[in-house]
Amino acid sequence: MTQVSPAAGRVADPSQLVDVDRLLAAYYELQPDPRVESQRVAFGTSGHRGSAFHASFNEAHILAVCEATCRYRQQKGIDGPLFLGRDTHALSGPAFKTALEVLAAHELDVRIDAADGYTPTPVISHAILTWNHVRRDHLADGVVITPSHNPPEDGGIKYNPPNGGPADTDVTGWIQAEANRLLESGVSGIKRLPFERAKAASTIRPHDYLSAYVDDLGAVVDLEAIRGAGLNLGVDPLGGASVAYWQAIGERHRLNLTVVNDVVDPTFRFMPLDWDGRIRMDPSSPHAMSGMIGLRERFDLAFGNDADADRHGIVTHGAGLMNPNHYLSAAIAYLVQHRPDWPPRAAVGKTLVSSSMIDRVTADLGRDLYEVPVGFKWFVAGLLDGSLSFGGEESAGASFLRRAGQPWTTDKDGIILCLLAAELTARLGRDPAALYRELTARLGDPVYRRVDAPATAEQKRRLQQLTPSDVPSSELAGEPILRVLTTAPGNGAPIGGIKVVVSNGWFAARPSGTEATYKIYAESFLGTEHLERLIREAQAIVDRAVSITKAP
Repeated sequence: MTQVSPAAGRVADPSQLVDVDRLLAAYYELQPDPRVESQRVAFGTSGHRGSAFHASFNEAHILAVCEATCRYRQQKGIDGPLFLGRDTHALSGPAFKTALEVLAAHELDVRIDAADGYTPTPVISHAILTWNHVRRDHLADGVVITPSHNPPEDGGIKYNPPNGGPADTDVTGWIQAEANRLLESGVSGIKRLPFERAKAASTIRPHDYLSAYVDDLGAVVDLEAIRGAGLNLGVDPLGGASVAYWQAIGERHRLNLTVVNDVVDPTFRFMPLDWDGRIRMDPSSPHAMSGMIGLRERFDLAFGNDADADRHGIVTHGAGLMNPNHYLSAAIAYLVQHRPDWPPRAAVGKTLVSSSMIDRVTADLGRDLYEVPVGFKWFVAGLLDGSLSFGGEESAGASFLRRAGQPWTTDKDGIILCLLAAELTARLGRDPAALYRELTARLGDPVYRRVDAPATAEQKRRLQQLTPSDVPSSELAGEPILRVLTTAPGNGAPIGGIKVVVSNGWFAARPSGTEATYKIYAESFLGTEHLERLIREAQAIVDRAVSITKAP
């Protein structure tokens, strides 16, 4: 395995880089004011996130969240090991230490990386499911300290219960409420041990996360086919937690795999800037992935992961970086036809803002579609019991069953989605982009776009409460409206917004969970002009309903 430098891209100048020393000082020095909404604990679709600079991710938050998590475990009788991991963000280090101080003080059986390294989110999920397999008591759960693909100044923490996946709203709601109660009453009384004592405690045990995960990969992906095809693979971990994992995958499974950048730097100074001039480790962004796109001629396939490796980016010769919706469609088409041991009635899961191409592919395969609100948590139960074979999100997050039909992870796994692209190419003799083109030739060729627009907290609240009566028209973009959805077809859960469907397209509008914006997703099977009309009319509908000024 060799090392090469990624292609040059537009990177941050020194003045744009996060001041890590100042950030770490803010983590300990700034005290959040629970009377300020933005400084309270708030679990979105992927845990609590914030920045120490804004008093939204500080030591007090981690103390409160970890204490609340301990109390939740006690209330639910969860007494197995807690698998604890962290990514490469600057705030993940001190947050990991704070978490360990609280967990050790409660004398929990905590498993941390044996090499004191970084642990991807899917590896924690895999560890939980492996421990809990055939067990009925002393079940394990986990905590991952990561803000995923967010900028370098951000931090995050999320809880995975014994089902291995992102915690449902009843769990996160309880932990959030208890953590905020602790913030309000003061966190000085929370039990904790000094870090060195905590790390040396007998209840804190090393766990070889890397071997347990990497050595098991053959159960979910056909590594022999990849090796036999001799594919030349390139990977950029984007400075994230998968760095050591990709090195081990290439070496242990004897793949022709090159890690193009193995640097871990909390400023992420090597990252090409995203569309808005900020640094994000987003493998679905052509801006953030411009380095790998520039190297695509060197490899048969090239991949990227975000900082906690729960997202994937797939780069091919002809298509460059694949649109996540395109890759999900190709992956589903391939998997359903090449996993003979999967449950024959297992459905395919997608979020309601993912492409309708997935609907058409799934119907073409004779499988049921399970359409749910945004958030991977909605796929957890189905992946766990085998009623779902696959769950995917338009934001480049997905997971699927083992080759024999059992659960692999119940959280997003960007590593196996990358390896699946190589398996598909090895066995079909053409890459996922070529397979997607074949699908569009038969099933239609959609165009898809997401638009973000500013929104106040009150406007976001109104958007969440829209009803079908807020869409007074019977037509959208020249076609009769077929359905107006405020709950998901798959499980009846509120979608936190609205989706309007016509024969050849749709739009969905929902508020952002972390930013002062709302998002419109739209797709058309009639081309770009029709898509633009869909977006214009969608914005007009939302504007009228919640009095939001149109975005330029």
